Amino acid sequence: MAQNPPPSETAWLIAGLGNPGTKYESTRHNIGFMALEALARKHGLSFSGKQAQAQIARGRIGNVPVVLAKPVTYMNNSGQAVQGLARFYKIPPERVLIVYDDFDLPLGRLRIRGKGSAGTHNGMKSIIQHLGTQDFPRLRIGVDRPIGADQSHISWVLGRFSKDEQKALQETLPRVCDAIEDIVSGGMERAMNLYNTSPEKESA
Repeated sequence: MAQNPPPSETAWLIAGLGNPGTKYESTRHNIGFMALEALARKHGLSFSGKQAQAQIARGRIGNVPVVLAKPVTYMNNSGQAVQGLARFYKIPPERVLIVYDDFDLPLGRLRIRGKGSAGTHNGMKSIIQHLGTQDFPRLRIGVDRPIGADQSHISWVLGRFSKDEQKALQETLPRVCDAIEDIVSGGMERAMNLYNTSPEKESA
Protein backbone atom coordinates (compact mmCIF):
# COMPACT_ATOMS: atom_id res chain seq x y z
CA MET A 1 0.00 0.00 0.00
CA ALA A 2 1.22 3.50 -0.81
CA GLN A 3 2.49 5.47 2.15
CA ASN A 4 1.73 9.06 3.04
CA PRO A 5 4.48 11.58 2.21
CA PRO A 6 6.37 13.01 5.19
CA PRO A 7 4.32 15.75 6.91
CA SER A 8 7.07 18.32 6.26
CA GLU A 9 6.83 17.70 2.53
CA THR A 10 3.28 18.32 1.40
CA ALA A 11 2.92 16.75 -2.00
CA TRP A 12 1.19 18.10 -5.06
CA LEU A 13 -1.66 16.06 -6.50
CA ILE A 14 -1.64 16.55 -10.27
CA ALA A 15 -4.67 15.03 -11.99
CA GLY A 16 -5.10 14.84 -15.75
CA LEU A 17 -8.70 14.35 -16.85
CA GLY A 18 -9.94 11.93 -19.46
CA ASN A 19 -11.94 8.77 -20.05
CA PRO A 20 -10.47 5.28 -19.59
CA GLY A 21 -10.38 2.60 -22.29
CA THR A 22 -9.17 2.26 -25.86
CA LYS A 23 -12.38 3.78 -27.21
CA TYR A 24 -11.31 7.19 -25.88
CA GLU A 25 -7.55 7.03 -26.43
CA SER A 26 -6.09 10.07 -28.19
CA THR A 27 -9.37 11.99 -28.19
CA ARG A 28 -9.47 15.71 -27.48
CA HIS A 29 -11.24 15.10 -24.17
CA ASN A 30 -8.28 12.94 -23.08
CA ILE A 31 -5.58 15.56 -23.49
CA GLY A 32 -5.28 15.66 -19.70
CA PHE A 33 -4.27 11.99 -19.74
CA MET A 34 -1.79 12.67 -22.55
CA ALA A 35 -0.23 15.55 -20.61
CA LEU A 36 0.23 13.45 -17.46
CA GLU A 37 1.74 10.59 -19.46
CA ALA A 38 4.21 13.00 -21.07
CA LEU A 39 5.07 14.46 -17.65
CA ALA A 40 5.62 10.98 -16.19
CA ARG A 41 7.90 9.98 -19.07
CA LYS A 42 9.96 13.16 -18.67
CA HIS A 43 10.56 12.48 -14.98
CA GLY A 44 10.99 8.72 -15.19
CA LEU A 45 7.75 7.93 -13.39
CA SER A 46 5.39 5.06 -14.13
CA PHE A 47 1.64 4.66 -13.77
CA SER A 48 2.11 1.27 -12.17
CA GLY A 49 -0.36 1.56 -9.31
CA LYS A 50 -4.07 2.11 -8.82
CA GLN A 51 -5.63 3.91 -5.88
CA ALA A 52 -8.90 5.74 -5.15
CA GLN A 53 -10.27 4.95 -8.63
CA ALA A 54 -7.23 6.37 -10.40
CA GLN A 55 -4.03 5.17 -12.01
CA ILE A 56 -1.24 6.85 -10.09
CA ALA A 57 2.48 7.52 -10.39
CA ARG A 58 4.46 8.82 -7.42
CA GLY A 59 7.81 10.56 -7.34
CA ARG A 60 9.31 14.02 -7.51
CA ILE A 61 9.46 16.95 -9.85
CA GLY A 62 12.72 18.51 -8.85
CA ASN A 63 12.61 18.52 -5.06
CA VAL A 64 8.83 18.50 -4.85
CA PRO A 65 6.95 15.25 -4.07
CA VAL A 66 4.08 14.63 -6.49
CA VAL A 67 1.23 12.20 -6.99
CA LEU A 68 0.20 12.02 -10.65
CA ALA A 69 -3.30 10.70 -11.24
CA LYS A 70 -5.45 9.61 -14.16
CA PRO A 71 -8.99 8.99 -12.84
CA VAL A 72 -10.63 5.84 -14.24
CA THR A 73 -14.12 6.90 -13.16
CA TYR A 74 -15.00 8.41 -16.55
CA MET A 75 -14.94 12.16 -16.92
CA ASN A 76 -18.23 13.02 -15.22
CA ASN A 77 -17.16 11.40 -11.95
CA SER A 78 -13.55 12.60 -11.82
CA GLY A 79 -14.14 14.23 -8.46
CA GLN A 80 -14.46 10.86 -6.73
CA ALA A 81 -10.85 9.99 -7.52
CA VAL A 82 -9.48 13.46 -6.85
CA GLN A 83 -11.22 13.71 -3.49
CA GLY A 84 -10.09 10.22 -2.46
CA LEU A 85 -6.44 10.88 -3.27
CA ALA A 86 -6.40 14.36 -1.73
CA ARG A 87 -7.88 12.94 1.47
CA PHE A 88 -5.50 9.97 1.65
CA TYR A 89 -2.34 12.01 1.05
CA LYS A 90 -3.62 14.96 3.12
CA ILE A 91 -3.15 17.37 0.22
CA PRO A 92 -4.92 20.75 0.57
CA PRO A 93 -6.93 22.16 -2.38
CA GLU A 94 -4.26 24.77 -3.17
CA ARG A 95 -1.91 21.90 -4.07
CA VAL A 96 -4.41 20.01 -6.23
CA LEU A 97 -3.66 20.84 -9.88
CA ILE A 98 -6.17 19.74 -12.52
CA VAL A 99 -5.08 19.47 -16.17
CA TYR A 100 -7.85 19.28 -18.76
CA ASP A 101 -9.17 20.21 -22.20
CA ASP A 102 -10.92 23.44 -23.16
CA PHE A 103 -12.66 23.92 -26.51
CA ASP A 104 -12.97 27.66 -25.89
CA LEU A 105 -9.21 27.99 -26.36
CA PRO A 106 -7.33 27.60 -29.67
CA LEU A 107 -5.39 24.38 -30.08
CA GLY A 108 -2.20 24.54 -28.02
CA ARG A 109 -3.11 27.64 -26.01
CA LEU A 110 -2.64 27.26 -22.25
CA ARG A 111 -4.53 28.96 -19.44
CA ILE A 112 -3.46 28.68 -15.80
CA ARG A 113 -5.73 29.86 -12.99
CA GLY A 114 -5.57 29.54 -9.21
CA LYS A 115 -9.32 29.10 -8.86
CA GLY A 116 -12.56 29.53 -10.74
CA SER A 117 -15.79 27.97 -11.89
CA ALA A 118 -16.14 24.75 -13.87
CA GLY A 119 -17.63 26.44 -16.92
CA THR A 120 -19.23 23.74 -19.08
CA HIS A 121 -16.68 21.04 -18.19
CA ASN A 122 -18.39 18.13 -16.43
CA GLY A 123 -15.15 16.74 -15.02
CA MET A 124 -14.46 20.03 -13.28
CA LYS A 125 -18.04 20.22 -12.02
CA SER A 126 -17.53 16.84 -10.36
CA ILE A 127 -14.23 17.88 -8.77
CA ILE A 128 -15.66 21.13 -7.38
CA GLN A 129 -18.61 19.19 -5.97
CA HIS A 130 -16.44 16.56 -4.26
CA LEU A 131 -13.75 18.94 -2.96
CA GLY A 132 -16.41 21.38 -1.78
CA THR A 133 -14.49 24.33 -3.20
CA GLN A 134 -13.45 25.86 -6.51
CA ASP A 135 -10.30 27.33 -4.97
CA PHE A 136 -7.76 24.98 -6.52
CA PRO A 137 -5.36 25.51 -9.44
CA ARG A 138 -6.08 24.33 -12.94
CA LEU A 139 -4.30 24.23 -16.28
CA ARG A 140 -6.55 24.28 -19.34
CA ILE A 141 -5.26 23.10 -22.70
CA GLY A 142 -6.95 24.43 -25.81
CA VAL A 143 -8.40 21.87 -28.23
CA ASP A 144 -10.25 24.38 -30.46
CA ARG A 145 -13.91 24.50 -31.41
CA PRO A 146 -15.64 22.51 -34.16
CA ILE A 147 -15.60 24.45 -37.43
CA GLY A 148 -18.94 23.27 -38.78
CA ALA A 149 -22.20 24.18 -37.09
CA ASP A 150 -23.42 20.62 -37.71
CA GLN A 151 -20.97 19.09 -35.21
CA SER A 152 -21.83 19.10 -31.52
CA HIS A 153 -19.30 19.98 -28.86
CA ILE A 154 -19.67 16.49 -27.39
CA SER A 155 -18.83 14.73 -30.63
CA TRP A 156 -15.97 17.20 -31.16
CA VAL A 157 -14.21 16.60 -27.83
CA LEU A 158 -14.77 12.84 -28.14
CA GLY A 159 -13.22 12.91 -31.61
CA ARG A 160 -9.56 12.30 -32.37
CA PHE A 161 -6.99 14.86 -33.45
CA SER A 162 -6.30 15.20 -37.17
CA LYS A 163 -2.77 14.63 -38.50
CA ASP A 164 -2.10 18.38 -38.53
CA GLU A 165 -3.46 18.71 -35.00
CA GLN A 166 -1.29 15.82 -33.84
CA LYS A 167 1.78 17.72 -35.04
CA ALA A 168 0.70 20.77 -33.03
CA LEU A 169 0.03 18.48 -30.08
CA GLN A 170 3.62 17.25 -30.12
CA GLU A 171 4.74 20.85 -29.64
CA THR A 172 2.09 21.55 -27.00
CA LEU A 173 2.69 18.66 -24.59
CA PRO A 174 6.31 19.64 -23.75
CA ARG A 175 5.07 23.18 -22.97
CA VAL A 176 2.40 21.70 -20.70
CA CYS A 177 5.09 19.75 -18.85
CA ASP A 178 7.16 22.90 -18.47
CA ALA A 179 4.13 24.78 -17.17
CA ILE A 180 3.35 22.11 -14.58
CA GLU A 181 6.96 22.14 -13.42
CA ASP A 182 6.83 25.92 -13.02
CA ILE A 183 3.58 25.74 -11.07
CA VAL A 184 4.88 23.25 -8.50
CA SER A 185 8.37 24.72 -8.17
CA GLY A 186 8.07 28.42 -9.02
CA GLY A 187 4.52 29.26 -7.98
CA MET A 188 1.26 30.15 -9.69
CA GLU A 189 2.00 33.81 -10.40
CA ARG A 190 5.24 33.03 -12.22
CA ALA A 191 3.57 30.26 -14.23
CA MET A 192 0.63 32.45 -15.22
CA ASN A 193 2.97 35.20 -16.40
CA LEU A 194 4.96 32.73 -18.48
CA TYR A 195 2.23 30.60 -20.05
CA ASN A 196 -1.03 32.57 -20.21
CA THR A 197 -0.13 33.84 -23.65
CA SER A 198 0.10 32.52 -27.18
CA PRO A 199 2.88 30.03 -28.07
CA GLU A 200 4.21 32.54 -30.59
CA LYS A 201 4.73 35.16 -27.86
CA GLU A 202 6.31 32.60 -25.56
CA SER A 203 8.96 31.76 -28.14
CA ALA A 204 9.54 35.36 -29.23
